[in-house]
Amino acid sequence: MFQKRRDEFLSKMKDGIAIFRNSDESVRSNDTHYKYRPDTDFYYLTGLTEPNSVAVFLPQHPEHKFVLFVRPRDPERETWDGRRAGVEGAVKDFGADISFSIDELDEKLPEMMKNMDNLYYTLGTYEDFDSKIIKMVSNLRKRVRKGDSAPTSIIETSSITHSMRLVKKEEEIELMKKANFISQEGHIELMKTVKAGMYEYELEALVENIFRKNGANGVAYNSIVGTGINATILHYTENNTELKDGELLLVDAGAEYKYYCGDITRTIPVNGKFSKAQKEVYEVVLEAELEALKIAKPGVKFHDIHARAVEVITDGLVKLGFLKGSVEKLIEDEKYKTFYMHNTSHWLGMDVHDAGKYFVNGESIKLESGMILTIEPGLYIQEGVEGVPSEYIGIGIRIEDDVLITENGHEVLSQRVPKTVEDIEKMMSK
Repeated sequence: MFQKRRDEFLSKMKDGIAIFRNSDESVRSNDTHYKYRPDTDFYYLTGLTEPNSVAVFLPQHPEHKFVLFVRPRDPERETWDGRRAGVEGAVKDFGADISFSIDELDEKLPEMMKNMDNLYYTLGTYEDFDSKIIKMVSNLRKRVRKGDSAPTSIIETSSITHSMRLVKKEEEIELMKKANFISQEGHIELMKTVKAGMYEYELEALVENIFRKNGANGVAYNSIVGTGINATILHYTENNTELKDGELLLVDAGAEYKYYCGDITRTIPVNGKFSKAQKEVYEVVLEAELEALKIAKPGVKFHDIHARAVEVITDGLVKLGFLKGSVEKLIEDEKYKTFYMHNTSHWLGMDVHDAGKYFVNGESIKLESGMILTIEPGLYIQEGVEGVPSEYIGIGIRIEDDVLITENGHEVLSQRVPKTVEDIEKMMSK
């Protein structure tokens, strides 16, 4: 899989050199670190999950098209921090044509960069490494009288990798389906468990335990488990409030499996039964999601998914009496954003908000077979909103599915998790 990706990447490069740096370990406190996750583009092309490593691609080199700089083997450090591939392992296990110790980077990388017109490198992600690369280029420019030249053009590596990542290959689709299967298991178990008196963090722990039991690396993002008014906060992650009878619970949680993400949201009644007001709002969001799903197929513009959801949401807000006027004018004036302030979709893959453009030259891109996106309309009725009856205040609802675009339409990867009022109440009654 990684070799195929490297071959495709090399074929898309002009002559030149491409440089990728892996992410650093991140300090949690004092001398402890957060669980390490590699830079996504770096891992996508190399399969290597070690910090302090650099990948170099040289499409015109007769022998060494793929070079890795890695930490050398060190028995003492490996006793404390875990095994390292080392220079030999980088070749044997990760397919490098040649490998060097990371300590040799400052010496060898300028030589590889010398006399190359095009430098493929994405600035702005790792500032310390940006400075190193800029200094190397600057030093090469000073050697012009010795017959050396520096790159004259810097091209974002993401201009290649992100288009590659946007349309998923078959093996990636299978990994996405696995990440979704695990994510669904967590949501289904939560629906069977919820009851008043529990705390949000108990359900967070339950879901994430199910993820790990089913082989996930962990979570794809910090789980959102919000009850009552907390559900109206889009990125709520405190997860420390007690669940009360009569409230809704919004759960936005996804598993990461082999660095591929699930991203599912469901909103359910704590006591297993929607109130009249909750059901009315829920049905508007559900209709928006189902209508947006209907048009998810190749050739449809990405933005059209959001536009359709906004139409249904705005029409529903008028019928509920929260907005007054014509739907067309309300959309034009963006009045719906008081209650629905985020986009309906984003790309999904190795990052939960995955790589890939949404617009090219001001035009929304069209969906293609192999793309995976979320569809996630919502309504959030926050405290202090005028003109809304009290029984609706504090209702926050989002319904999110992960959707694979196929040759003839789409496949909902998260379809096993109930989302109609009837199916949710039936599941929770068990």
